[in-house]
Amino acid sequence: MKPKISDWNVIPYAEAWKRQTEWFDALVQAKQAGIGYVNHIVLCEHPHVYTLGRSGKDGNMLLSDEQLHRIGATLYHIDRGGDITYHGQGQLVCYPILNLEDYSLGLKEYVHLLEEAVIGVCASYGITAGRLEKATGVWLEGDTPRARKICAIGVRSSHFVTMHGLALNVNTDLRYFSYIHPCGFIDKGVTSLQKELGNEVSMTEVKERLCEELTNRLS
Repeated sequence: MKPKISDWNVIPYAEAWKRQTEWFDALVQAKQAGIGYVNHIVLCEHPHVYTLGRSGKDGNMLLSDEQLHRIGATLYHIDRGGDITYHGQGQLVCYPILNLEDYSLGLKEYVHLLEEAVIGVCASYGITAGRLEKATGVWLEGDTPRARKICAIGVRSSHFVTMHGLALNVNTDLRYFSYIHPCGFIDKGVTSLQKELGNEVSMTEVKERLCEELTNRLS
């Protein structure tokens, strides 16, 4: 079943969380009722926000509420896996809301698919990316002390239906990662397509390439 692609452009995190939760709940209910439903791939960007997953530690946020307000950011405790991460404009966020059984995928295979799609996008720009053992997401030079993360991944799954997803740093202001221990790591770096290539990258182009990589793997 080919997913429907929606572009929410720049949207506050709380609004996007509410909308994708509604779609997620509707898909779960339709699946259980045996009626028709739509699989979705949502693309968007968020104003400055930090999200802390179920297994995250509060200590990985290094700022107080007052300091967060000062830098124009907010913090949400959310229902995905993983620790803390940052979202902001210039970062491409992708929320696939899918019935994994339509694609014969288990959860681990699905996360692997998300990683492979991002690795493919990076390769299309001449950037070699891969995985880091015991660390979900996509990394550059993952097996060296220079390991740096270019894409965070955190998902929620219920009844084999997914929500949340991935965040790929395109033209992201990486300074905002210095206020946290990204994904709980204190000895790893972060990077972006812009930083690696030395120039700003078209967000429209990255969206197209990511959608192509995802839909090809879900077909």
